[in-house]
Amino acid sequence: MKIVVIGNAGQLSYELVRILGEDIVCLGPEDTDITDGAVLSATLSSLAPEVVINAAAYTAVDKAEDDQVLCHAINATAVKNLARYCKAAGAFLVHVSTDYVFNGHKGSPYLPDDPIEPQGVYGQTKADGEKALFDILPEASCLIRTAWVYSAYGNNFVKTMLRLMAEKPQLTVIDDQIGTPTWAKGLAEACVSAAQQKTAGVYHWTDEGVASWYDFALAIQELGIEKGLLSQSIPVLPIPSSQYPTPARRPHYSVLDKSSARIAFASLNPTHWRKQLSSMLDELKAQQ
Repeated sequence: MKIVVIGNAGQLSYELVRILGEDIVCLGPEDTDITDGAVLSATLSSLAPEVVINAAAYTAVDKAEDDQVLCHAINATAVKNLARYCKAAGAFLVHVSTDYVFNGHKGSPYLPDDPIEPQGVYGQTKADGEKALFDILPEASCLIRTAWVYSAYGNNFVKTMLRLMAEKPQLTVIDDQIGTPTWAKGLAEACVSAAQQKTAGVYHWTDEGVASWYDFALAIQELGIEKGLLSQSIPVLPIPSSQYPTPARRPHYSVLDKSSARIAFASLNPTHWRKQLSSMLDELKAQQ
């Protein structure tokens, strides 16, 4: 099976390459323009993939509030272009979306078919991308929503916390935003399963469990010290979101229900986020 991955510089594409190796082609901005339908179609036609995995996204949530045109081009227009190509070519498309399409007020895990109500530009553009996918390629696509993604590669909350914990005398971390951390490796495995089985539909995939950003930070420090990535403990204090205003609104509760995904991706076993974090930190330690 020939698989083409859109995006070559992110956490997800990094993990996809590690899983699939030479079996895939990764396309970055130097290879094609995903926001230009004709250019993208020409590039993909030359490769003739059976499956396309879209791992490209504009994810700078706060910057998106002032960068709406580019954010929409990458998160919505590009998805429309990919869906149109796949429909014309008879290819299957795996697309990754986000918990930010929900408003965060539900208070219990979001089901794949729950109403969406994005609260900012990033979430709205991802919702627009989802709509394009549903409108153009509903029978030959898999939409996977995820949340709080991190890995040993690239920039993310885990690596930022490790750096700040080594530099600062103390930290404050928000404790009233609730979700689930997700190791990009597990997300990549779900994407590969969807690609290989051509599993159509809408699914949610994160690691297991629930946490606030504060809980996540405490676990990062505890495991970081245990594994020798940090030399000492510093005070980490909880604060409400109101004390840390940001340009973009975040969902206060965005835990995703994975019941249907456990069936669809039966060969995979969602693992608790803390165990996944431990495994990722082992990997980070081995890189030192």
